[in-house]
Amino acid sequence: MTNSSGCPTHPTHPTHSTYVVGQPNPQSPPTPPRQSYTASHDHLPSPSPPPPQPDDDASLAIIFRYTSIPTIVLDSDLVIRQVSDSYVDQVSSESRREHVLGLHAFDFFDQHEAKINSLAARTAIQIAIDTRRHHYLDHIDGQFTWSIRIVPIFRHDTLQFLQMEFRDVTPERAKQLDLEERLDANETFRMLVQTVKDYAIFMLDPQGNVATWNAGAQCFKGYIRDEIVGQHFSRFYSEEDRANKKPEKEIFDALRDGRVEDEGWRYRKDGSKFWANVVITPVYRSGALLGFSKVTRDLSERRKAEAGLISAYEEASKLKSDFLANMSHEIRTPMHGMLSALTLLLDTHLDAEQLDLATVIHQSGQLLLQVINDILDYSKLASGCFSASQDVIHFGDVIQSVFKVHQKCCPEKITMDSNIDPRLPEAAMGDSLRFRQIMQNLISNAIKFTENGHVQMNATLEGEDEHHYHVLTQVIDSGIGVPPLVVDTLFTPFTQLDNTATKRHQGTGLGLSICKSLAEIMGGSIGFHPNPDGHGSVFWFTAKLGKVQQSHHIDVANTRLDALTLSPTTQPFEEIRLAAVNKRILLSEDNPINQKVMLKILAGLGFHSVDLAINGEQAVSMSIKDPPPYHVILMDINMPIVDGVTATKMIRGAGIRIPIVAMTANALKGHAEEYIAEGMSEYVPKPVDRNLLVKVLLRCLGQDQPG
Repeated sequence: MTNSSGCPTHPTHPTHSTYVVGQPNPQSPPTPPRQSYTASHDHLPSPSPPPPQPDDDASLAIIFRYTSIPTIVLDSDLVIRQVSDSYVDQVSSESRREHVLGLHAFDFFDQHEAKINSLAARTAIQIAIDTRRHHYLDHIDGQFTWSIRIVPIFRHDTLQFLQMEFRDVTPERAKQLDLEERLDANETFRMLVQTVKDYAIFMLDPQGNVATWNAGAQCFKGYIRDEIVGQHFSRFYSEEDRANKKPEKEIFDALRDGRVEDEGWRYRKDGSKFWANVVITPVYRSGALLGFSKVTRDLSERRKAEAGLISAYEEASKLKSDFLANMSHEIRTPMHGMLSALTLLLDTHLDAEQLDLATVIHQSGQLLLQVINDILDYSKLASGCFSASQDVIHFGDVIQSVFKVHQKCCPEKITMDSNIDPRLPEAAMGDSLRFRQIMQNLISNAIKFTENGHVQMNATLEGEDEHHYHVLTQVIDSGIGVPPLVVDTLFTPFTQLDNTATKRHQGTGLGLSICKSLAEIMGGSIGFHPNPDGHGSVFWFTAKLGKVQQSHHIDVANTRLDALTLSPTTQPFEEIRLAAVNKRILLSEDNPINQKVMLKILAGLGFHSVDLAINGEQAVSMSIKDPPPYHVILMDINMPIVDGVTATKMIRGAGIRIPIVAMTANALKGHAEEYIAEGMSEYVPKPVDRNLLVKVLLRCLGQDQPG
């Protein structure tokens, strides 16, 4: 190269060219002539310098031949004067050294084993000579990449030699390509993150300040990049979350666990909020924390849909509860009239045939009532609105009463037996009604599925601690047993052992499912295994029952002893007839059949002074007198004009404190508690159990008197 005056220019830095095999540079200068090169302005050959001394030649030969860097030395005529052994070994192993020496460089470069493109080499040599600076040339040969340094050696402005050094840079080239590929991938990923709009994706610095911002973040949150970068990410949270240090806690949890995910309300620039799913992940490089990646999704539509589903479910649940309550009332009301009238009928003098027919009706009515109770119990348990009460359970009384009831109605071909562990306490705290219900269900099933054999009931103290007894109850039968295929579904709702068209045993398939839930409510469990003695089944359940305080235990025992001592032969019906003397009762009932039946039942119990109110308004007007004319009010709930609950409030508001008994077909869980909370004293469900009514009336007449 020359400047404007024709003088050669000398760059201050080495030049570097890259050529690929088979792709000559179209701008390469023409092939230089095979002649000596000088530094004169007209490129004419100058007189040759004095030849080197013999010792110098020998030293140079040793240096260039045995150098570890693959090297070729050219003279000023570009004839190869020296080739290092390392070049022959590493670069051109196909050529022998003596075949290379003396060749013109361009002739050698034209050969394939030279591992260098001829045109590229000529161009690079010309540049090195013209610039008097070493020049680099990259040559790719298949899987190898060579970096060639061409060093011109001048003496007294005359070119003496050209030194060409070959270096294998394949690993460095591979690293460079990998870096370029990763940079390209990073750039592609960066562009993707920057342009995606369905997610807010950005970085936080280690202090939690926003470091990057993408289109999705701008779309979700309303901030442009210049407004938010450098601000702390807590500004997206509510004031309550910031007061509770929620953003800081999320950063801490992300560092501790490697990731944190949260759903909650996040706020936009304009103050509006959206339901967001947020994932925060710490980002490290070489062990140093660079910051946190933060990905946010807008889940407002999903939350809206979920809220709609929840609302629909709650509405459906309410409709179901209302339907069950209404069905309970509508079915129990006529059943009350039927079963109560049947009870009165059985009290009359019937001949053998009439008594048999009345007994069939009574048994059928009780079966229908049990089906209704099972459905209602299952509904209450499934809805989670069922809880166990804490009463005193007298094990001996409960077990013996259940056993005797079933023993009386047990077929002649079945024998029954019971074993009670003497270690069982006399009393414990638990739900006596539900404990009895499980026992009754298991014994009924055992009798139902045993045509000929025995049924045995065992009650055992399995263990105890400081506050509880663990009681195990087993019902063992020698009946048909349980097929192995249905064992796993025994306690599943609506599952029946025989659901064919020819089945012999009736039922809803809810009994065992209800027993399972009741046992779990009482802190126990339930299960089954085949009878080890042969045919039949063993159903068992456990219950965790509280220990009775010693003082309470003594009071209970003394009360029972006093009752036995004072009235050893007195029965509840005799007690109520004595208590009914000169007592007045108000019956508030709108159903004509129930009116007739209840009046007869009360008369049979000894109440000869009973007034009737056909609605709540009449009940109020007949009750609020001074002094109160009645000792007990039996109040129906569903009545025209004024319902039973409203009538009770009005009576209590007038200062009347006589007992008011809710007598209703509304028998779902919570009704009794609701009515008592409204001012009623007792609760009797329909169909009315005469024995239960007697107990309630005895309590009421013993607690309150008129005035």
